[in-house]
Amino acid sequence: MATKRQTASNNMSAEIGTPFSQSATKVMLCGSGELGKEVVIELQRLGVEVTAIDSYENAPAMQVADNSYVVNMLDADSLRETIKEVMPHYIIPEVEAIATDVFIEAAANGIKVIPDASAVKLTMNREGIRTLAAETLGLNTSKYKFASNKEQFIDAVINKIGIPCIVKPIMSSSGKGQSTIKSAEDIEPAWEYAQSGGRAGAGKVIVEEVIDFDYEITLLTVRHKDGTSFCEPIGHRQVNGDYVESWQPHPMTTQALESAKTIAKSITDALGGYGVFGVELFVKYDEVWFSEVSPRPHDTGLVTLISQDLSEFALHVRAILGLPIPNIMQHGSSASHVIKVEGSGNNILFSNLDKALKHTDTQLRLFGKPSINGERRMGVVMARGDSIQEARGKAEKVVSDIEVDFFS
Repeated sequence: MATKRQTASNNMSAEIGTPFSQSATKVMLCGSGELGKEVVIELQRLGVEVTAIDSYENAPAMQVADNSYVVNMLDADSLRETIKEVMPHYIIPEVEAIATDVFIEAAANGIKVIPDASAVKLTMNREGIRTLAAETLGLNTSKYKFASNKEQFIDAVINKIGIPCIVKPIMSSSGKGQSTIKSAEDIEPAWEYAQSGGRAGAGKVIVEEVIDFDYEITLLTVRHKDGTSFCEPIGHRQVNGDYVESWQPHPMTTQALESAKTIAKSITDALGGYGVFGVELFVKYDEVWFSEVSPRPHDTGLVTLISQDLSEFALHVRAILGLPIPNIMQHGSSASHVIKVEGSGNNILFSNLDKALKHTDTQLRLFGKPSINGERRMGVVMARGDSIQEARGKAEKVVSDIEVDFFS
């Protein structure tokens, strides 16, 4: 399916060819949203030939890739045919809802799946990763139960976990289908919402206890040819399970940070492969609980576009290609704030940008998503300041200055 290429998995020197030539280093990106777009940009900086695929046309990463295809990634035959046509050296999954058995086949044929074909299959849903963390590795997690139908779900909520609790589809992202049950009246709506929010349709859910934590962080963990590196911890605020703003570095006690790194290294070592992993953790003073892990750059890590010399996307690409990561320079108090838009249309105009970007030490990314129907994340603002509070305030002010209009 592809010519075998020297990768970070062996001791030979890393090589990058020339795009559109026999020596080209080819990457196929599966999932072409805003995070994938930044990964493609970093790959392009190094002269990698990139093909981006997703389920709809003109997705953000497609706009900066060399080639693109519209593919139903849950359809194994369609995905398999696309791989045959592209003949990539690397496959980089950026979403969970994929026919992962095809990646196992691809790996057997010499294609490097990032971070690892078995890790992608295991982490495609919350059941696999929670079982690994809690039962195999014995990591500190919240109490949880899986439910395959409504009867099991009600039993888990009332008899096993109790109220309050959190409900999530086992396969979803960006908070879709996630809700908190605070009373018996919330049980029915929570089940219905979870069934509508899964990336692969209705199905199994996880019911989790509500932990009394002080804060939650993302610890970006980079597995590369020379070992494991960590970015400074990222604090974040979510609304209905979806990231709204993040900041770095988040203050932690020395013991909590060491515990967080131990947990992150344990889970990422178990998954294997090279690249960035977004490890989500709950913290209460010195105690740390494992929450989730994504084997790819994390949305809260968008702050690293301004906070670090090598963003999480640049780190991901270096690790994938077997390039060294000698250090990660962090530039002080930084924050990000998403531009979330509600409406309907496919002709979207952002205005008042001249006023918004007058603020010092701020940056803007507009994702270029082709349409919106409901509520959608359409951009992000990053800012630096003398303190986390100042950086967060700057980012929020820029977002508030931006105006969005829809045209039919």
